[in-house]
Amino acid sequence: MTNDFITNKKQAFDLWAPSYDRLLPSVFYQSIHKRLLENVDLPPQPHVLDLGCGTGRLLDRLAAKFPDLRGTGLDLSPEMVRVARQRNRHRPRLIFVEGKAESLPFADGQFHAVFNTISFLHYLEPKQIFSEVARVLSPGGRFYLVDTTVKSQPELNVNLGALGKVKFYSPNQRELMGAAAGLSCVGHYYLLGPVLLTIFAKPG
Repeated sequence: MTNDFITNKKQAFDLWAPSYDRLLPSVFYQSIHKRLLENVDLPPQPHVLDLGCGTGRLLDRLAAKFPDLRGTGLDLSPEMVRVARQRNRHRPRLIFVEGKAESLPFADGQFHAVFNTISFLHYLEPKQIFSEVARVLSPGGRFYLVDTTVKSQPELNVNLGALGKVKFYSPNQRELMGAAAGLSCVGHYYLLGPVLLTIFAKPG
């Protein structure tokens, strides 16, 4: 089931990639990214990771705001990665690679910050994602998790048709998963409607 789930997700986003930045999600993400950047605190010369980077728009904005930033974008979809590489205005500071968030191809403590924007809902093994994020974060590093949240229950399953099944989590459920991976919750910040930013920190 896991392999089929991942394959179906990859195929859906591969098909979406060429037109992704011309569709409604692009406008939506611009608003989310703008509000997210207002809450980002990075050390000098930060090295950051964007999980589910899509076409690379968030890293592009981060690189523009932080001139000494180096960033890596990872996405399951090779087509998304291809588009991100084509549109990369910040070579060699930004690179984009294909890979799975459940088994990150990076060293322990490699990044000062990890970002995950409107893609956590797609993960079949969310606890494994938190574990991998905690592993690749340096001591004192932060995890910026942005996704739609629910308040009435810990989790909510939804079927999005071509994009398959997704799952939304309550603020408290996010905190519990973070704590299980050794990450403490710094705070919750609503960015746009039910879209919630939760900031986690790895103990220094």
